[in-house]
Amino acid sequence: MQRTRGASVTRTVSRMVLSAAAAVIAALAGCAEGDNLGDPGATSLAPGQTCGSIRAELDALDRKGTQAKVEAASAGKKLSPKDKSDVDRYNLLLNQYLGARCHA
Repeated sequence: MQRTRGASVTRTVSRMVLSAAAAVIAALAGCAEGDNLGDPGATSLAPGQTCGSIRAELDALDRKGTQAKVEAASAGKKLSPKDKSDVDRYNLLLNQYLGARCHA
């Protein structure tokens, strides 16, 4: 009788471990299947646009002092229409540059 009871406990524990392992595997598989929480991948650039051309325009805006204007705008300071235009262009280019994975 003791032997049967021990075997039953062993089977029950084995089933519990296997069930837990299966649940973990299923959860991990769900994460890997792309449930829209993962990386969407690189975006494509507009025709005629390259990582180099975007970088060159960002560098030109940097030389004009646009980075300080971006920081000022982020801090809530008022900008002239021209400065706001430069900031908007800088942010657009930076989003395209990073989205296309030009930095990688």
